[in-house]
Amino acid sequence: MKTCSLVLLVKDDEILLALKKRGFGKDLWNGAGGKVKPGETIEQAAIRETQEEISVTPLELAKVAVHDFVFPDGTPDMQVHAYTCRNWEGIPTESDEMAPQWFKIKDIPYELMWDDDQLWLPLVLRGKLVTTRFSFDADNKITDANLKIVHTL
Repeated sequence: MKTCSLVLLVKDDEILLALKKRGFGKDLWNGAGGKVKPGETIEQAAIRETQEEISVTPLELAKVAVHDFVFPDGTPDMQVHAYTCRNWEGIPTESDEMAPQWFKIKDIPYELMWDDDQLWLPLVLRGKLVTTRFSFDADNKITDANLKIVHTL
């Protein structure tokens, strides 16, 4: 199982999402993030990926979720450690991989995101911590879901 990071910038009643322009998850809105490199901590990967993808340096990360994503079609399974960030340096800027945009939390475009996001993200934005396990079919639709609200991660 690949270990990955996900970072969601949050300010007041807004969240920064980025449209994935290429690769896995292309044409879906998501946070910044990606694979942890050998010798790198998950938090270091979260910071590096956010810098590379949207030109922002997270200064404080709050872990809010751990997701196990299972892809029976042969796509490598992933464990994704998700963080919110309310303190950062830099201005979100488009890269060759991601196009960032601020959304009102009440207007998050769940229909243009991974199907699992609508299940866990509202809980996280209300201050809950979650662990999940989602299985996806070849069309990236959920075939099995398990979500738990936890007290610590």
